Amino acid sequence: MMAPPIKETGFKQQFGALRNLPRFFNMIWDTHSGMFVANIILRIISGVIPLAALYVGKEIIDSVITAIGNESADLKMLWTYVGIELGLAILSTILGRIVTLLDSLLGDLFSNKTSEQLIKHAATLDLYQFEDSEFYDKLERARRQTTSRTVLMSMVLEQFQDSITILSLGAGLIIFNPWLILLLIVALIPSFIGETHFNQKTYSLTRSWTPERRELDYLRYIGASDETAKEVKIFGLADFLAQRFKKIADKYYKANQSIATKRAAWGSVLTGLGTMSYYVAYVFIIYQTINALITVGTLTFLAGSFNRMRNMLQGILNRFSRIADSALYLQDLFDFFAIKPNIDSGDTAFPKPIQKGFTFENVGFKYPQAEKYALRNLNFHLGIGEKLALVGENGAGKTTLVKLLARLYEPTEGRILLDGIDLKEYALEDLRSQIGIIFQDFIRFQMKASENIAIGDINRLEEIDEIVASAEKSLADPVIRELPAEYEQILGKRFSSGVDLSGGQWQKIALGRAYMRDAQLLILDEPTAALDARAEHEVFVRFSELIEGKSAVLISHRFSTVRMADRILFLEYGKLIEDGSHQELLELNGKYAELFNLQAQGYLS
Repeated sequence: MMAPPIKETGFKQQFGALRNLPRFFNMIWDTHSGMFVANIILRIISGVIPLAALYVGKEIIDSVITAIGNESADLKMLWTYVGIELGLAILSTILGRIVTLLDSLLGDLFSNKTSEQLIKHAATLDLYQFEDSEFYDKLERARRQTTSRTVLMSMVLEQFQDSITILSLGAGLIIFNPWLILLLIVALIPSFIGETHFNQKTYSLTRSWTPERRELDYLRYIGASDETAKEVKIFGLADFLAQRFKKIADKYYKANQSIATKRAAWGSVLTGLGTMSYYVAYVFIIYQTINALITVGTLTFLAGSFNRMRNMLQGILNRFSRIADSALYLQDLFDFFAIKPNIDSGDTAFPKPIQKGFTFENVGFKYPQAEKYALRNLNFHLGIGEKLALVGENGAGKTTLVKLLARLYEPTEGRILLDGIDLKEYALEDLRSQIGIIFQDFIRFQMKASENIAIGDINRLEEIDEIVASAEKSLADPVIRELPAEYEQILGKRFSSGVDLSGGQWQKIALGRAYMRDAQLLILDEPTAALDARAEHEVFVRFSELIEGKSAVLISHRFSTVRMADRILFLEYGKLIEDGSHQELLELNGKYAELFNLQAQGYLS
């Protein structure tokens, strides 16, 4: 595996990312304006304390020197200054603690809010977008920013506080000798440029390696997960997964090591220049003191101010570079929020009840970047109360068809009508609320049994009677009653009190979701694949009885179940080649009859 090319980030792009900060702080303000304002005020106060402390220290030293050998010296003022210095030290400590607390609380709130916004925004996007690797890279980068960017808030606020301190200290130095300020700035510029350069390198590396880092996370997961443990053990995959992880991780480590080593080396040299500038200024101040041009207290004040300003300026310049670097990462979050779905909601209310049914008119669908159509030239009608079965070999387009029906996908060509109106005209949320769909790869939520069923209509989470009724309809109720906590039992082994179920038991839980939704169209996409033939037949017989008067679409590879449908559509390579009842298709003696007879022979042999 070759290392991905690193896309370099320039100064212009890095500092241009600072325009993200106003939007970022608007989000923080919206998170909790009270905490934000309190944080700013406390930092302003903390920012001027160092100047006050240095000045009080100067007065203490001058007072002590004056008092030496002078028995008539008034020590009252000396002890007053000592008391003030003690008070400033205690105040600085308390303010620091409060600021740290506010940073932590505000950071947690911001992380929670952005994570919530990320979840909600992701839900608005189209299904096909989640099936695109580039989109997943954007999603992964955005997901990381919901937690890591809270550090950016602390850095910017710390920058603000240090700037206040530097301005106050700088005023004292300028009064004494403005050339000291110039010396300080000139000495720190090389260090600033160096830090900025290596921050660009680090960001470019991290961004370029997003797919590989996502693969590392995936390998960590499948290498140590309850869902993959069986396959890892039985197929002896541990060494394979570990070696694959090591190969990618080592390449990333080496690329990062090269940047980190150069950064450390150049950083040492450039930081040394700043240290030399301090001692040049220090020698000059000592010379002034020896020649009685300034007092010893003034020497300590100026030396302390210069040293603190040097450290703070170096910190500000380096932090400024890191802030610009973090603002680049912040752009990843905003870029994700800027992604819009292509499937727009209409404003027509969904008919209640449906009057005519669904009609496919020359419908075709092709996945993005795909060369071939997954479905082509589909023409059929699904009537009111009709049970339609979709049959065909894997890859025939059955699941794609039902996703089009639920507007999870948009037709590439043709149109789907409901009561003579294009499906695009209907309000999207209204449409999906009237369609109950259970996929073959349904999610096994590590939640309570009641919540797993209520997911079918989450707005009815508190309606336990309806949840139990839905479980009874799907034959999940006997399964749940045998659990230690029944409907309050956590399912799955992710949590300590969880209890796992068999594949067939999980499928009955998932079927309960379909009954929770008072939908006019129910779609079952092979949700009973883990059941044996007899149990599946029982489920579908019960399903047919319970949805009397409603339309349904069934996908199953078992023809004993399919024959229960009113009509059967046989798909091959994305095209509809046969349409009719079970008996009609047998008499046609085509593809359906061929597969039916093959399966029947398998049961008889």
